[in-house]
Amino acid sequence: MSSRVLVAPKPEGAKACDARTRVLIARVALGSEKFDGVAASYDTLYEQSLAASGESKEYFARYKLACLSRLGVARDEPVLDWGCGVGNVLGPLATEYREVHGYDPSSESLKLAGERIPKATLHARPGDVPDGRFGAAILSGVLHHVAVDEHRALVETVREKLRPGGRIVVFEHNPLNPVTRRAVRACEFDDDAVLLWPWQARRLLRSAGLRDVRLDFIVFFPRPLAPLRPLEPHLAWLPFGAQVMVVGTR
Repeated sequence: MSSRVLVAPKPEGAKACDARTRVLIARVALGSEKFDGVAASYDTLYEQSLAASGESKEYFARYKLACLSRLGVARDEPVLDWGCGVGNVLGPLATEYREVHGYDPSSESLKLAGERIPKATLHARPGDVPDGRFGAAILSGVLHHVAVDEHRALVETVREKLRPGGRIVVFEHNPLNPVTRRAVRACEFDDDAVLLWPWQARRLLRSAGLRDVRLDFIVFFPRPLAPLRPLEPHLAWLPFGAQVMVVGTR
């Protein structure tokens, strides 16, 4: 089965969308050209930025999948990867979840994701993603590429894609970790990154109307210290993990 890539309809046939969505479509279109330009080399650049951890991109994708499992996201729930890029997280999701969707404004990234993950349903614009459908929506390394004044509108848009009781799960770099900051500085496609402080990310989800917001610190031990990794779920309170996971419920 081939991936279904849902492209934008012709303007005369487009459904009406609210002003917030129209602004988001316009803003993300401006940034999509950058990721179109690096789509073919994205994996290589990403792997280079992970060198200090001693791990591969596959390890970090599986790590996020394990986080979803600990959160209790059921395998029969539809799951959305918002900002799926070339599919590094979407691929593992598709092996575990019955129904997976991905959205990304970069057409070249979405093309690669479709070739890699034939099971996924892919969307080229926010308005094409069905509302009220998903048990979980993931934003993995997305917000630091989005203008700060657009964060709340973006999270509110993703919130509308959730069923009642569905959860947004945000994975972001932790600027409190100096190794993370160095990795971001060295990453070619993170040259525009504005990292969120952990408390900002938590406040953002609350301001977007989500409830039961929790903040966990994750990714503590590099490969040489891998035997200590089973301790990581017990260190969620410790603010030195390389990344953060922020979760909120609709």
